[in-house]
Amino acid sequence: MEGLKRRLALSLRAKLALVALSLLALPWAGVSYVNEMERFLLRGQEQTLLATARAVATALHDRPQLLALAPDASLETSSALRREAEAELRRLAAQLGRPMNSPGSMDTAPTGSAGEEQRRQEVTAILRAVQRTSSRIWVINRRYEILALAGSLRRTEKDNVPETWLRTLWRQTAGWLISVPSEDFVDSMPEGVLATEREIAAAMQGAPGMRSRQTRDGRAVVVSAAHPIWSGRDIVGAVVVEETTNPILSLRSNALERLLGLTLAVFGVVALILIAYATRLSQRIRRLRDEAETAIDASGHIRRLSSGSEAGDEIGDLSRSFSAMLEKLAQHHSYLENLSGRLSHELRTPIAVVRSSLENLKLAPTPEEAQRYLDRAEQGLTRLTTILQRMGEATRLEQGLSSVERERYDLVEVVQGCVEGYRLAYADTPFRFDPPQVRLTVEGAPDLAAQLLDKLVQNAVQFRLPGTAVDIALAERQGAAELTIENKGPPLPETMQGRLFESMVSVRANPAAGAGPHLGLGLYVARLVADFHGGSIVAENAAGADGVRFRVRFPLHP
Repeated sequence: MEGLKRRLALSLRAKLALVALSLLALPWAGVSYVNEMERFLLRGQEQTLLATARAVATALHDRPQLLALAPDASLETSSALRREAEAELRRLAAQLGRPMNSPGSMDTAPTGSAGEEQRRQEVTAILRAVQRTSSRIWVINRRYEILALAGSLRRTEKDNVPETWLRTLWRQTAGWLISVPSEDFVDSMPEGVLATEREIAAAMQGAPGMRSRQTRDGRAVVVSAAHPIWSGRDIVGAVVVEETTNPILSLRSNALERLLGLTLAVFGVVALILIAYATRLSQRIRRLRDEAETAIDASGHIRRLSSGSEAGDEIGDLSRSFSAMLEKLAQHHSYLENLSGRLSHELRTPIAVVRSSLENLKLAPTPEEAQRYLDRAEQGLTRLTTILQRMGEATRLEQGLSSVERERYDLVEVVQGCVEGYRLAYADTPFRFDPPQVRLTVEGAPDLAAQLLDKLVQNAVQFRLPGTAVDIALAERQGAAELTIENKGPPLPETMQGRLFESMVSVRANPAAGAGPHLGLGLYVARLVADFHGGSIVAENAAGADGVRFRVRFPLHP
């Protein structure tokens, strides 16, 4: 399973490429919008054709003399198209039981008369007034004769945009995806089209009608609208207006071409930006990886990471986090390196005392000298025992804090009792303490709090200047009990203030003669106790840098 996951793992560039595919929603939305606009324009086209047919029919209303014209071969359409239409109309009239009269019948004005020519020009003027460049208008009388037929379904206007080789190449390429309407279609009517057109039959019945059909070769779609012509309460004919959907389809294809070009351009730009960004990001991550792998050299030394450490983004944060972790690791590594030296330094003196005492004991001529050497050896063993006890004390405390039972107690009583004991234990050291008159209840273990105070007071007594006092204060500040121990003496080195509470860290450069071993565990134990109480402990130089102040905060529990 893990091997399959590794095989299916994608690089950062591949993931960003997959994210970039979400941009496909934009062209999909664009295509949906174009299709919706196409449907809207088609409905508008139908309404426009019906309005045109209504306008022509309105102009011919209550003018039966104009519908009594005989068909004229000089109409502005081909005679073949006219013959096809008339043949279809005859079939339609025969199906409806209304045979067409031949030209010159009783309802038809004599051909060639001056009045007929004038009426014919009037009908032609009406048709031309509403004629569109890509529409065709039919006027049919009650006998299903074509009185006028004007216009053409083919568009004659040309695109004013100059055709360059680049535009031609783009149109040919886009043609594989986007269909472009063609004006090269057969505009003659298919066989039986007029005989089956519902809109003409509906118009002859007095209701406007709409219909869509394909041309004979199937290359275009023709939308037709028919409207009845009234003379009083009688229907004397119908107006049929036809137009192809090519203008709308041309708008649609042009919009889709622009959308396709814009989509490809945006995808190209976004792809280049993402690839450049992913490449840059991958390089930074790889540099960070390489530095992390070589952060610890063959000799065990740890160095700081530099890749992206000054950057303000997440990789910079990651680099700084790695550097902080390595710095802590370096501190721990330094602690481990110094541990052996400190232990050897502390153990070397008592061991040397014991060894020299035993060697001298062999050569002692008298029992008195032998006893003196035995006492010196015993002192050395006592010192060794003290070192081991202090090391074990810190270890046992650290391991046993998890099992210590917590209780609520008054910190004032604990501190006051400890101070009274210090005055007896350190008789040559003055202690100043003014206990507060309120109860400060904390949660933890009172014996551990006393142990913390012991370590801090012992440290203050050892570092104070001769003849100066140790100041102890306890007060409530910002919802916590704050314990302060201050002594006059040498200030803390700047480099030690952040490491003072670590294990095996001490600032004693030259221990006083006769002083016990100092392993740097006292303040480490104090920090463990403060953490156990949910508090904090800090060490700082006193005002004027003439001493050191320790501040311990204990959360209050009412």
